[in-house]
Amino acid sequence: METIKNRYDFVFYFDVKDGNPNGDPDAGNLPRIDAETGNGLVTDVCIKRKVRNYVLMTKGEKPPFDIFIKEKAVLNTLIDQAHEDDEVKKKEKGEKTEAARMWMCKNYYDIRTFGAVMSTGKNAGQVRGPIQFTFARSVDPIVALEHSITRMAITTEADSEKQSGDNRTMGRKYTVPYGLYLCHGFISANLANQTGFNNDDLELFWKAMQDMFEDDHSAARGEMNTRKIIAFKHNGALGNKPAHELFDRVTHNKLTDNPARDYSNYEILLDGKTFPETFKIVNVD
Repeated sequence: METIKNRYDFVFYFDVKDGNPNGDPDAGNLPRIDAETGNGLVTDVCIKRKVRNYVLMTKGEKPPFDIFIKEKAVLNTLIDQAHEDDEVKKKEKGEKTEAARMWMCKNYYDIRTFGAVMSTGKNAGQVRGPIQFTFARSVDPIVALEHSITRMAITTEADSEKQSGDNRTMGRKYTVPYGLYLCHGFISANLANQTGFNNDDLELFWKAMQDMFEDDHSAARGEMNTRKIIAFKHNGALGNKPAHELFDRVTHNKLTDNPARDYSNYEILLDGKTFPETFKIVNVD
């Protein structure tokens, strides 16, 4: 299948309710916050992880939709497999890296989509992926709540003896009462041509963006939902308008003077008007 021929820029809104959308391991797993403004943050890597998990769940670990960056993967072992392919072995020494790079792109969805560094073992080069995200930022400041929790069990007999059989363990849990987050994304047709990212891959990506939270619920992420995706489709590979001008067409309003606690406390507008679709493609003239 041919690679995509059009550039896209998109706006992505999602929310969290009574959960931790992206804990910071350097801060005791507190929700990430911009210290100067109080706005919540979710990293681009976190969003990509959820796309990868959705593709793994729906497509399995089978080419051409296998995932390179996945739990318990040994990356150099996966790179070695490219060099063991019969077609790659036939190449001259100077051509093997490029052949291995294309083999990896062909077999791994996330390499075709997001790119990867594959020079850590047998060299398969580096790939700059056609889809990139900014950090997501909450549209209003958030409050990170800390909750004490009790586990009615302990891990060792020694701990049980210290507590005379009481067997309690105290812990902490952090949540955001509510936050609506905004992220920008970019899809390059030129980079897609280099990795082989095609229209089927794009359709799978849009599907993942809409549904990736549905099977990602956990005690830490109780309620997270995709709310709006507005994708601006340019009429060619290079695009015909700057991304920031398109992003300015998408705005949001807070509908209450009280702290927001639900998505109904906001409205999202395109060119000053509300729209019912969760996913909307807008052609750029």
